[in-house]
Amino acid sequence: MTTDNNTKAPVNLAKDVQKDHSQLMQKEMIRGNYKKLAEAVDDPDKKVVYTFVPGNLNELIQCFDVVGNYPEINALQSAMQKKTGAYIMEAERHGQDEDVCTYVKSDLGMMRKGNVGPSGDKIADPDLLLLSYTGCFTFMKWFEALRHEYKCDTTMLHVPYQGDGIITSNMRDYVVKQLKEDIIPALERTSGVKFDIDRLRENMRHSAKAEDKLVRVLQTAKNKPSPIDSYFGGIYYVGPSFSSFRGTPECTAYYDALWDEVNARVKAGQGPVTPEGVMQKERYRLVVEGPPNYTHMREFWKMFYDEGAVVVASSYTKVGGVYENGFRHDPDNPLESLADYCLGCYTNLNLPARTEMLENYINDYEADGLLINSIKSCNSFSAGQLLMMNEIEKRTGKPAAFVETDLVDPRYFSSSNVKNRLESYFQMIEQKRNSSAA
Repeated sequence: MTTDNNTKAPVNLAKDVQKDHSQLMQKEMIRGNYKKLAEAVDDPDKKVVYTFVPGNLNELIQCFDVVGNYPEINALQSAMQKKTGAYIMEAERHGQDEDVCTYVKSDLGMMRKGNVGPSGDKIADPDLLLLSYTGCFTFMKWFEALRHEYKCDTTMLHVPYQGDGIITSNMRDYVVKQLKEDIIPALERTSGVKFDIDRLRENMRHSAKAEDKLVRVLQTAKNKPSPIDSYFGGIYYVGPSFSSFRGTPECTAYYDALWDEVNARVKAGQGPVTPEGVMQKERYRLVVEGPPNYTHMREFWKMFYDEGAVVVASSYTKVGGVYENGFRHDPDNPLESLADYCLGCYTNLNLPARTEMLENYINDYEADGLLINSIKSCNSFSAGQLLMMNEIEKRTGKPAAFVETDLVDPRYFSSSNVKNRLESYFQMIEQKRNSSAA
């Protein structure tokens, strides 16, 4: 049983969620990190760094024996547990506007309610706020609010926006200069640990291995049937790479296990594993733009499952790094590699680059069309989505559609509206197929 939101009656979801070995591994990894954050509450020697997913410097952070905390991860984990509605209301009672990013409001509300994380344990306050700005202006205001509350040391890595769609040497040099003069000294000051570039190189070797496997996993969706769902399932697949585990042996081991599972499904001709079971018949192949809704994740996914719709590629699984174009963390050029990683995140790409990426996905993965999930409170994704949708339809001749939900605010998920729009969209795809066959 789960709840439709924080106030409605329970909705019966009859089947237990099926979990692969890799999902259980990931669950233990997440639990372990929350345990470290809880232990740091009473241990002044354990230092905690708060940072964000896009453009995160986890390989560097790991060099200083600190514990990483990711506010977005806390928000989405809490949303899956149906906790964020209360957090958001708490933040709004303290002056946050209705249109503010709900990740922000969930985080601030959780803090005001004691900063008890999704594991049920209190999360330690930050010793350092480390902002890697990668295209989302909200991140800067978010950390301004946190700095006001925690009154701790704060450092910012400013990453130039790819306005012209390219990374120049001047942009890279600018980021490297900040790493040397601002970020590394701040981490040394917070942790008391001296920076060791050889340790960074070793972390990057682990990252590159994990990134290789992640790309191989995501590209299996070119098979028919696709053995994975690259939106709902993809959220789990990218989790370790986009958070506090990238650059660790545990992350590499996770992707080895994931690859073995997915490769076995390819060989068996199986569809993706979903909470409802293995999808038996693939009827529609979609590309999805935009973040998911976390408060009703299973219900949302089931709408696709019931229609035999598989997401073969998504932009959201690139929010923490676009690896399929060849980027890997490079131990031979560690600081330059960190700069290129931050500069290349999806939220730092301009609209033409994003549109071209989606067009390539539709063609390369032989998708039936594009679906946009427009998030009410996420400007970094939703700005320009209608223009992108119209352009994709012109370029590919494939139908596109638009649904609206929110990240972690249960008030903005209307099950009937989403279901009706999806059903209408699948009818559009059928009509397109019939007209092409005529």
